[in-house]
Amino acid sequence: MPALNTPFRMALAILVGAYVLIDFGIPYLPPLLGFDSAPVPNTVVLQYLITVGVGVLLWVSDNEERWGEFKKPIHEVLVLPERRIARNALLVIAPLFVAFIAFGRATPDVSAPPSFRAIHPAPPPNISFRGEAMELTGLENPLRSQGSLEVHYEDGKRVYYQNCVACHGDALTGLGQYGHAFNPAPLNFQDVGTIAMLTESFVFWRIAKGGQGLPNEGTPWNSAMPAWEDFLTADEIWSVIIFLYEQTGHSPRTWEEAEEVTEGVEQ
Repeated sequence: MPALNTPFRMALAILVGAYVLIDFGIPYLPPLLGFDSAPVPNTVVLQYLITVGVGVLLWVSDNEERWGEFKKPIHEVLVLPERRIARNALLVIAPLFVAFIAFGRATPDVSAPPSFRAIHPAPPPNISFRGEAMELTGLENPLRSQGSLEVHYEDGKRVYYQNCVACHGDALTGLGQYGHAFNPAPLNFQDVGTIAMLTESFVFWRIAKGGQGLPNEGTPWNSAMPAWEDFLTADEIWSVIIFLYEQTGHSPRTWEEAEEVTEGVEQ
């Protein structure tokens, strides 16, 4: 019976175990902790598997003896005459597997979406922020009437570059270092279809409650943003909102404009 602790078999077991843990194990962990399940994006799975693969290669090539043991079964399958059946099977199975994956990726999905999703779902009339009730209807940014707008802008700039830039990017376009890992991508604040259409209280709600606070029409899990009320104060959120609008050149929608749109729909 062949040994099960050879470098090749151990490396293969680590890669398979890592894939099972990342793609299947992690999504089932949040429900055990009382949170909603969050699927892992394919790009994140690939990124972590590449990291694990690099680690495995570093381990097997750590010394000449282990590296030789690792290459031995590969060399035997590719060279030895008695392994011809395994070699021919590999030459057939590998292309078929690649073709199957490519076909699955290229085939369009014609199934109906499981539910309709609103890009900007209606906010609740009031929320609880850090245990205190906050009325959103008619709420304006209180910092705009307190102190210097430039000071609040600088505070918001600090908050943004300490917490938000990794996903939303230096140019506020949603193309941060980790932005490509999420589907849909983080919000592009430069787009006139995003914060320029929203009141500041709406933006406060979305930042404070994150993806977990989306109502039913905003789900399934279509926002990976955390609930920033767990990390930021109300003034820090209001200041970063000022930074977003000032930096992009957009003006927030006022409640008068929002009411006019609502009345026009009703008529």
